[in-house]
Amino acid sequence: MYKKNVFEKYQDNLEPVFAFNEEYRKFLSTCKNERFVVNFAKIIAELHGFKEINALKSLKPGDKVYAINKNKNIILFVVGKDKVVNGINVLGAHIDSPRIDIKQNPLYESQGFALLDTHYYGGIKKYQYVTIPLALYGVVVKKDGTVLDINIGDNEGDPVLGISDLLIHLSANQMQKTASTVIEGEDLDITVGSLPLKGEEKDKVKANILKLLKENYNIEEDDFVSAEIEAVPQGPAKDYGLDRSMIAGYGHDDRVCAYTSLRAVLDLKEIPNRTACCILVDKEEVGSQGASGAQSRFFENTLAELLDKVGELSDLNFRKCLSNSNVLSSDVSAGVDPLYANVNELKNSCFLNNGIVFNKYTGARGKSGCNDANAEYVAKIRKIMDDENIYYQTSELGRVDQGGGGTIAYIMANLNMNVIDAGVPVLCMHSPMEIVAKLDVYEAYQAYIAFIKNA
Repeated sequence: MYKKNVFEKYQDNLEPVFAFNEEYRKFLSTCKNERFVVNFAKIIAELHGFKEINALKSLKPGDKVYAINKNKNIILFVVGKDKVVNGINVLGAHIDSPRIDIKQNPLYESQGFALLDTHYYGGIKKYQYVTIPLALYGVVVKKDGTVLDINIGDNEGDPVLGISDLLIHLSANQMQKTASTVIEGEDLDITVGSLPLKGEEKDKVKANILKLLKENYNIEEDDFVSAEIEAVPQGPAKDYGLDRSMIAGYGHDDRVCAYTSLRAVLDLKEIPNRTACCILVDKEEVGSQGASGAQSRFFENTLAELLDKVGELSDLNFRKCLSNSNVLSSDVSAGVDPLYANVNELKNSCFLNNGIVFNKYTGARGKSGCNDANAEYVAKIRKIMDDENIYYQTSELGRVDQGGGGTIAYIMANLNMNVIDAGVPVLCMHSPMEIVAKLDVYEAYQAYIAFIKNA
């Protein structure tokens, strides 16, 4: 099948493509963890007329509402003309990305340095996280309930942190190790200082860091127990390539699909026929479990509340609504890298600049753990894309038995919803610097709008 380059569609006017991507680049540069994404989504949704769902006693077509869960999930609805029981159109994406998490008892001193002990989150190549500048994002919650927002490293004048590596001159033994063990998980400790505190007799550097934490951030050592602090690659996302055709940055997986899904719902010009929904979830990179993961009851509970406020709530109607609903699991796919093309089966792979990617199934080892979208639903999606002149491609996640992966698609499908994965092709996935093509980002946004309006 001939894969069309999206440039063919926009070659006479690339301005909207680049303008949209500049807004996305700014978002990616500042929203580096799930809490920051949720806060951003809440602010921009309210600017577009959305209200918190509990603030309204009833809902009618055209009403725009949102709900937030644990400050790590957000769900938005635009109530459609049709009854909710007849189904809704859902864009679902995750907003967590692989990273380095700070442990609950992290601060220690060794050989004249103060360091933070860590535990990596999600699938990473650990060696990619050494000798790069890192920033800290997250929250510290005091015993009295006070929440301290943490954002250190990306603001003007901020220091950066990092994880050191062994110098090449003394690396004879290290260089004999495999890539998976050349840096061990327990060695991903972050250097935070080297100056001692005057007058201290023991752990002088640690004492100085504790003093700075108290003076500058009102953080005491015990507060780490109730903190969620993430170390992420420092610095803004950048235009990539001499032609500025791509964006390089941390967290495209899966904030590129989260942003385009969010914007698709926010930018609806008319009341949709079917209720439009965007849900952004946490914890996908570690299995989607937990109260803020896709396997929680948050989506179901909020949908029940929506049915109640439009006057349609019953157990049977709730189940009918799920069965009648259509979902795009908005998640990225592995674009073909010319340096590593041999890991792909090229007839069934996706390429940058060829548009949004549909993965009928993901999984690994014989489709294990996958959602395999039924052919009737795939045909419906094909028709929508073709009717709306959306450039799209299909893909698998690498050669059979090469590896594999998963998304939240199977979780939504377990509720008997029609689901297929649909997202942006990415290079260097799960690395500190992932790469996407601006044409694909914009075409995904257009595809999500087409889906909401026509599915």
